[in-house]
Amino acid sequence: MDRRKFLQVMGVGAAASVFAPGVLKAAEEDAKRKALPWSGSKLLIAHRGASAYAPENTIPAYQLAIKQGADLVEQDLQITKDGVLVCMHDTTLEATTNVEDVFPDRFREKVVKGKKVKTWPVYEFTLKEVKSLKAGSRIDGQYPATQIPTWQEAIDEIRGKAGLCPETKGPELYGKLGLNMEKLVADMLKKNGLDKRGADPKTPVLMQSFSKDGLLRLRENGVDLPMLLLESAHAKSLDKVIKLAIENKFEVIGPYKDDCNKANVKQAHDADIQVIPYTFQMEAIDKQFGKDLPAEMSYYLYDIGIDGMFTNNPDKFPRKKIEKAVAKQ
Repeated sequence: MDRRKFLQVMGVGAAASVFAPGVLKAAEEDAKRKALPWSGSKLLIAHRGASAYAPENTIPAYQLAIKQGADLVEQDLQITKDGVLVCMHDTTLEATTNVEDVFPDRFREKVVKGKKVKTWPVYEFTLKEVKSLKAGSRIDGQYPATQIPTWQEAIDEIRGKAGLCPETKGPELYGKLGLNMEKLVADMLKKNGLDKRGADPKTPVLMQSFSKDGLLRLRENGVDLPMLLLESAHAKSLDKVIKLAIENKFEVIGPYKDDCNKANVKQAHDADIQVIPYTFQMEAIDKQFGKDLPAEMSYYLYDIGIDGMFTNNPDKFPRKKIEKAVAKQ
């Protein structure tokens, strides 16, 4: 980045370069410190690990994601009854474990579309109880003994081999329960020496959440890392999430992939905000690409111009443009 660009990024007037070289130098150093470590290349984030091939948010899925070349590996974070961060997408256990068999009477009932549904909230089970569950039996029976990992176990497995992309799930829900998601995350990052930008060049960290306030609370707890603000699927435009990113100095937005187009990606880029959408997977390929997931990925990466992507299929990620990728009409 040249000097003029540094000044623009840091909001320093042109006169500073003439009359205050110290200000200019400080601005350049700060901009360099804040530069995203993957800038200049397309970023591959393994969504819940290589979750197309191994049980999501488990050590086998993380190991396979690294083997398949992921730059960052995602971990969704939940909190157990005894305050331990574990890797699990849902706030309840029944979708990916055998909790119904192990603890048949520990359910909560809620009404969904007029029908009573049984759920087993993560926060009502201790870590020991969570560890007694099987989290891998639903992927062709290949991983019958796989457990839900703690976030510390995930960090230990991934560190030095790829980066981390933790997502704080349901921080408002946990807040109502008296559990401080952001403090737990900040404390864990500090414990591992990963709470600052560039702390471990082999293990970059990108924080993400659908909660703007949750990301801000991470900063309040001393976390100095790039922040990705997620946007719900089927947004009519990306204006709102781009505006929030600008106002709160979030470096990245994460919209649903079908909500991205050249115009709104350019809009984000003009504001120095990267766009990393979710989720590219075999089950949700746009019909114009048939069953060719790499072609769809290539179109979004190199024609629409997104900066990276979340995918269940890290092995399909095209590091270079696929010429046969077709443009949307």
